[in-house]
Amino acid sequence: MAESWMGVMAGAFVMVIAAIGVIGHYRREQRRAQLLKHLDHHDWCRFITHRR
Repeated sequence: MAESWMGVMAGAFVMVIAAIGVIGHYRREQRRAQLLKHLDHHDWCRFITHRR
């Protein structure tokens, strides 16, 4: 029984580490997409596109 608990604890530890990695990757991708979206915006561009 002790070996099975050891396996469960090791598996849980690996899953926590993987979840932290996935969350970090998601946040980096969201930030990268935001930076790319605002890469070529200038003040004059905003003035021209929002004039209706």
